[in-house]
Amino acid sequence: MKSLIFAAVALIAGFTTAAAAVEVKAPLIERQILFGNPSRVAGQLSPDGKWLAWIAPRDGVLNVWVAPISNPSKGKPLTDEKKRPIRGYFWAPDSQSILFVNDKGGDENFLLYGVNVSTGEQKTLTPFEKTRVYIMAVSNTVKDRILIGLNNRDPAWHDVYSLDLASGKLTEVMQNNGMYSGFLADDSLVLRGASRQNAAGGNDFFKIENGKVEDKPFASTGLEDSQTTAPIGYTTDGRTLYWIDSRNRDKAALVAQDVATGNMSLIAASNKADINNVISNPQTGIVEAYSVNYLKPEWMALDEHIGNDLAFLKKQLKGDITVTSRTYADDLWTVAVDPVTAPPAVYLYNRKAKTLKLLYITRPELQGATLAAMHPIEIKTRDGLTEVSYLTLPPGSDANGDGIPDHPVPMVLFVHGGPWARDGYGYNSYHQWLANRGYAVLSVNYRGSTGFGKSYISAGDLQWGTRMHDDLIDAVDWAIKSGITTKDKVAIMGGSYGGYATLVGLTFTPDEFACGVDIVGPSNLATLLKTIPAYWEPIKLQFYKRMGDPTTEEGRQLLHDRSPLFKADAITKPLLIGQGANDPRVNQAESDQIVKAMAAKNIPVTYVLFPDEGHGFARPENNIAFNAVAEQFLANILGGRSEPIGDALKPSTIQVPHGAEFAPGLKEALATK
Repeated sequence: MKSLIFAAVALIAGFTTAAAAVEVKAPLIERQILFGNPSRVAGQLSPDGKWLAWIAPRDGVLNVWVAPISNPSKGKPLTDEKKRPIRGYFWAPDSQSILFVNDKGGDENFLLYGVNVSTGEQKTLTPFEKTRVYIMAVSNTVKDRILIGLNNRDPAWHDVYSLDLASGKLTEVMQNNGMYSGFLADDSLVLRGASRQNAAGGNDFFKIENGKVEDKPFASTGLEDSQTTAPIGYTTDGRTLYWIDSRNRDKAALVAQDVATGNMSLIAASNKADINNVISNPQTGIVEAYSVNYLKPEWMALDEHIGNDLAFLKKQLKGDITVTSRTYADDLWTVAVDPVTAPPAVYLYNRKAKTLKLLYITRPELQGATLAAMHPIEIKTRDGLTEVSYLTLPPGSDANGDGIPDHPVPMVLFVHGGPWARDGYGYNSYHQWLANRGYAVLSVNYRGSTGFGKSYISAGDLQWGTRMHDDLIDAVDWAIKSGITTKDKVAIMGGSYGGYATLVGLTFTPDEFACGVDIVGPSNLATLLKTIPAYWEPIKLQFYKRMGDPTTEEGRQLLHDRSPLFKADAITKPLLIGQGANDPRVNQAESDQIVKAMAAKNIPVTYVLFPDEGHGFARPENNIAFNAVAEQFLANILGGRSEPIGDALKPSTIQVPHGAEFAPGLKEALATK
């Protein structure tokens, strides 16, 4: 075994000796174009069809804008956020106001705000400290109010309130004394159901009659169905309740339940993947189409008229299409199209006239840029599972377009977070950035990822750092055997669980990767579970059963054994860590403690901290700053090209508590910040 001193010397050499350059047959795309503010995003029609809203920069910060649908070019900013970007919003059902949530510095204490479209007057609709609002129900027919959940009484549990949109008055509908994780309302905004986690780690579903929750559940799931079975809403008349349901099958299906009789009817199912989305009629609430996302998303119509519309859109627009909003009259839609090798765009679709009008391109600066294709692939794991994955290659490296480069290139294994989430097909700024720098980029839906059936999720239970990590190694081995890359030129990078996977990669399998980039990744699973937000209490048992139970000796040992912190002295490859100081999910201590452990052993690590961020970097200035550091780091080790750091750090709040000297150009850039 190498001595610690020898390993440390090798590490420092890895940081200071640049690798051979990689040739890319395309101009370098600036970070600002890829990660700066988009031109416009999130276009939505008001329910009455009179207004179009979107998110766009105002004085450098993303805000909500509106324009009359009769003249979309006459847009005006409606909100005036100065620091924290607005990342989502929705129309009030009366079309009189825009509602949005925002937090402070990434603390995820989201408050609800409303802005009158005509007057521009903004109100804080949930003016409470350390409170997280969630939108419980918005009706198509009840226009003057919505239902929300508030945890201002008890941070662990959300009570139900009716919010009068005009006055802002809050009226309590139900106090959550029964430890319910969620509630279900019909289109009249009457509470009809509640859910609660059961001892098996699944969910019990209860009927609510006349404001009272029944004692016995009318439906239940165990752990295996907990993430793939849930009601998704009523028809407007309240007679039918739709479910996404995996009970008695592996892949989640679309099911309709007759409320009066309780009878369940199968509407649609796939043997490849879960049904993941639906389109419902804005007036009747009847589901008219559904989507299945295996390698790529596919929409299937249940209604003939919707089928004709989807066929027309598919013919006219080149790329994956998504209906992003519909008027109540259902005469106008906004439709997003993702061409993958061009920036996404949004169109206005007139259903009667069968016309399409381009409203905007999200990042017009990318028009004409050489963007790389994304290749959906299936990779077999060592125990016979199939992991749907996505590969992007550097422009010009694959002359015949078969998804295999003409010569092996360096590769970044980019691991998604969650882990109960998934990677998908489409334009991806990180894939495009890294491919443009000269790297193959591989994103893998390892076991535990969602969308591929309940058994695939359950295959990841208690497998953090073991079989879930084996899946990543299997994908790297596939890439090496296929001629994508070579064993000595693979980096691992990711956020949240992807950050954890990065730490696992460098500690559990220290010879597999050339370097790692960890963004808000947990290093100690026991402290991670000890510090999860209070509002995760309703689903805490599922974490215990899928990760390891800290209330048992066996579970505590498992969590210890799967924690990279306790193997930090095994690290022999360069590591870059990014962290938000206000992260409520993966606390700053998760990064602090592994940096401290490495520093105690004189193992080099670069630690980048943002005092105004949480679980990930929402402010473009901070994201660009971190990526500026990351691409110098990767280029030095893998040999890809990079855009100099330049002034990228100046608009950000970047701090480097440790190891600036180990990242090329970072110390010098900080000195001029």
